[in-house]
Amino acid sequence: MRYESPSTTREAAALLDKEAGVAHVLAGGTDLLVRMKLGHIEPDLLVDIKRIPAMKSISHSARGTRIGAAVSGAELGEHKAIAKAWPGVVEATNLIGSDQIQSRCTMVGNLCNASPAADSVPAMIAAGARVVVVSRRGRRTVPVEKIVTGPGRTSLARGEVIEAVVLPARPARSGDAYLRFTPRTEMDIAVVSVGVNLTLERGRVKTARVVLGAVAPTAILVPAAAKAIIGTRLDDDALDKLAAACSAACNPIDDKRGTIEYRTKVAGVLARRAVKIAFQRAGGA
Repeated sequence: MRYESPSTTREAAALLDKEAGVAHVLAGGTDLLVRMKLGHIEPDLLVDIKRIPAMKSISHSARGTRIGAAVSGAELGEHKAIAKAWPGVVEATNLIGSDQIQSRCTMVGNLCNASPAADSVPAMIAAGARVVVVSRRGRRTVPVEKIVTGPGRTSLARGEVIEAVVLPARPARSGDAYLRFTPRTEMDIAVVSVGVNLTLERGRVKTARVVLGAVAPTAILVPAAAKAIIGTRLDDDALDKLAAACSAACNPIDDKRGTIEYRTKVAGVLARRAVKIAFQRAGGA
């Protein structure tokens, strides 16, 4: 196995593009190294991105907040401005593993691992986040929901690497939230999860995005759930319609952690709770 530690994103992309064998990107390594130790994968090339300045930085502009692909969950949690503007995104990312894992894990690693139960992904999609994808040919910006195509699979082409996540500028009177259900209170993956992001106008929901995780092969945006609450103050009828839309959108599996019926029911329950938290964070009564 060959190990490379490039200093620029373009160099990293070139290394990945040139490799004829199996190549993997090393950010935190909290999933990758475990899979290697278990013998599930045997890379010919590891490209360590932690020494690339663009991957390790956080910056702000009028267009939003840019978070480098190698920024750890712990660093994100300690960033007061992001935690204030996007508490749901930060809370979701900070649910990835233990305190020790948090010092290494990254949002982009969580995304590219492409687990249906990834915590940061529903929150990022709800936020309307996009990722900057770099290759030898240039760069493109892609909505987060377009990256994962199935369990363990992404839309990234050979030689492409994600450089950063971009969260949009935060409108006034906006709020987001992320909730998950797990069998244990800590150190477990989601049986069902929900990310919500909304904006208010005159006390009513003006815009909304509702995203479910762990109930389908990928995290799913549920437009019908958003439509159910837009124009409302989250009265009981709107919340009932929201819950019904979320349950109807589910396409889960049966496994030892939860049945299809259970996951479908919990999706609606969690959505009601998450949207109330987002509503309060946006300044709703």
